[in-house]
Amino acid sequence: MIILGFESSCDETGVAAVCTERGLLAHALHTQVAMHASYGGVVPELASRDHVRRVIPLAREVMRASELSLSDLGAIAYTAGPGLAGALLVGASVAQAIAWSLDLPAIPIHHLEGHLLSPRMASPCPEFPFVALLVSGGHTQLMRVDDVGSYTLLGETLDDAAGEAFDKTAKLLGLGYPGGPALAKLAEQGDPSQIVLPRPMLHSHTLDFSFSGLKTAVMTRLKDALLQPVVSPTLQADLAAATQEAIVDVLVAKSVAALVQTGLKRLVVAGGVGANQSLRKRLQAKLVRLQAQAFFPPLELCTDNGAMIAFAAAQRVQRGLADLGAQGHGFNVSPRWDLAQI
Repeated sequence: MIILGFESSCDETGVAAVCTERGLLAHALHTQVAMHASYGGVVPELASRDHVRRVIPLAREVMRASELSLSDLGAIAYTAGPGLAGALLVGASVAQAIAWSLDLPAIPIHHLEGHLLSPRMASPCPEFPFVALLVSGGHTQLMRVDDVGSYTLLGETLDDAAGEAFDKTAKLLGLGYPGGPALAKLAEQGDPSQIVLPRPMLHSHTLDFSFSGLKTAVMTRLKDALLQPVVSPTLQADLAAATQEAIVDVLVAKSVAALVQTGLKRLVVAGGVGANQSLRKRLQAKLVRLQAQAFFPPLELCTDNGAMIAFAAAQRVQRGLADLGAQGHGFNVSPRWDLAQI
């Protein structure tokens, strides 16, 4: 079966075609980063309007690239939540309209399930069960994944997500939006040993996270620096490096603790922060010593994308977890959809 998938939960419009037998056929993605940059963050109304402009041209691009006709499609998938309500409605309404017009089933997919399963599109493919570290601008969670649709929450952030800590620190340093990649680039020029920052909940004996205190520590250090005539570029680079190291230290330590607690030997890392090279290198080095493996999605599929949504739908179809029977095409989206509810 070939599934056309739509992702529109925030500030990326993604469309992809996935075959249950052959895997990913084609995908196309438009990011709204340039549009939101002047605002320092995502503006929901602008995001929704841009999805409207982009979604159909991207769908046509995917159909051309995969050399498919509409008659080749077997189902339509879309992100139903969590995310921005208006943005979700764009992808959901387009997906449902196409499904209705072709008399095909429409499969609602949880955004985080798409991220959790996305490393299975890479080679080697992680076998079940595994521990998943989901790190993005809105989420930091550790999950035990026993199979498609079988997820157990092990720990999550109590306040800011890791990606949020990257972005807020970058904003404090005047790096603009999106902050995570900019901070990581500046960190390459800094020395993390020059500034001591906290590692929140590092020794909490739980698998939960907290990053708001780290942001506050950076803010305090900057306030002290602002008493000087000029904030040194060296200080900015050192703060970026120290922030990145603190976040990576916590993520690595908690991931290792989750593997030890569950007795599993496979760690899947997904979400936008999973593209951070320092995190990748540190995890791979640590897991080698534990005789465990780390799995990452391809860099181009770390951010939100349609491929992960179509792929998650394909995985559900293969396991009989998707309703492919006759159905109406009324729908709802769930901006605060809990993964435990699927």
